[in-house]
Amino acid sequence: MSNFSWNRTVAIFLKEFQQMLRDRLTFAMVIGVPIIQLILFGYAINTDPKNLPTAVVSAESSVFSQSFVTALEHTRYFKVVAVGISEQEAEILERKGEVQFIVLIPPDFTKKLIRGEYPSILLSADATDPSAAGNAIAALNAVIPQSLSHDLVGPLHYLNQSQAPFEVRIHKRYNPEGLSKYNIVPGLIGTILTMTMVMLTSLAMTRERERGTMENLLATPVKPLEVMCGKILPYVVIGYIQLLVVLGAAKFLFDVPMHGSFILLLLMIGLFMVANLGVGFTFSTLAKNQLQAMQMTFFFFLPSMLLSGFMFPFRAMPLWAQTLGELLPLTHFLRIVRGIMLKGVSIEYVIADLWPMLAFLIAVSLIALKRYKQTLD
Repeated sequence: MSNFSWNRTVAIFLKEFQQMLRDRLTFAMVIGVPIIQLILFGYAINTDPKNLPTAVVSAESSVFSQSFVTALEHTRYFKVVAVGISEQEAEILERKGEVQFIVLIPPDFTKKLIRGEYPSILLSADATDPSAAGNAIAALNAVIPQSLSHDLVGPLHYLNQSQAPFEVRIHKRYNPEGLSKYNIVPGLIGTILTMTMVMLTSLAMTRERERGTMENLLATPVKPLEVMCGKILPYVVIGYIQLLVVLGAAKFLFDVPMHGSFILLLLMIGLFMVANLGVGFTFSTLAKNQLQAMQMTFFFFLPSMLLSGFMFPFRAMPLWAQTLGELLPLTHFLRIVRGIMLKGVSIEYVIADLWPMLAFLIAVSLIALKRYKQTLD
């Protein structure tokens, strides 16, 4: 036995390779995770968002104001989705996150422009995500001097100089200093809870199956829904403890503001945690061991982190990636938590992102209960 044998080594190799092929889930993860990473990083991830939704509030309809709006759209960073609305209506759209920018053109813009009085146009930007608005603002500053060059002819030619005859005042709302921590720290609440809630719940059930205590649980007169709730609720408490730690760090270490209702934030976080715990419970009914449960957790966490708008601007992704992102609870939770903390929005502003999380929770709960009943049989 002291001599090395290639025959014995090959035999062990073939045996181990066959054993690996029998574990189809692990083999699928080995192949699937790199493919998903290549697709997401190669096609879905983009740090330079274009066609950002913009609302135009114009108190006048002149050639000059229309030329300025057209110049904005030609940059490909601005996409006008709302016109002919009031300033109040535009602000509501911005608070809901439906528009990224608001262009406010005053009623005397043309008159002051012709007189050479250097009028001002206000651009209100939702700066909760500084990386999403930064390139668009830079493109705006570059296009301003040429935006009216085709209109300032004849008697107005003297206004067509290297410097624009008007100015655009940029108002960065909700994050005036453009601090990335205001965007990242609230998002960490969602990403941390997603990872821990899914992982802990999936491991809890598979651990009982591995230790043989699952049979004792199945022998008790406990209904599947009762088991599910009993397994989930302890981790809700753990989730709120994590939440207090993150919020404490956000307040005392990073000075992230809290403009909205703390009670509303707690309620939304509770719903979000239950939705992720439902995912973990579903994984526990599919996994045969704790390793598979961990693999499933990573398989769910990776797209959630990349497609939710946590690491990269959501609007920078292609349409198919945004569609997939809309299916994930983290996407909607990030909008809610940033809206409450940075914008101070109330319940009516979060309803649009509340019902997708509820729908996700119902769907994963039904799947988990169905799978658990099959385990009982």
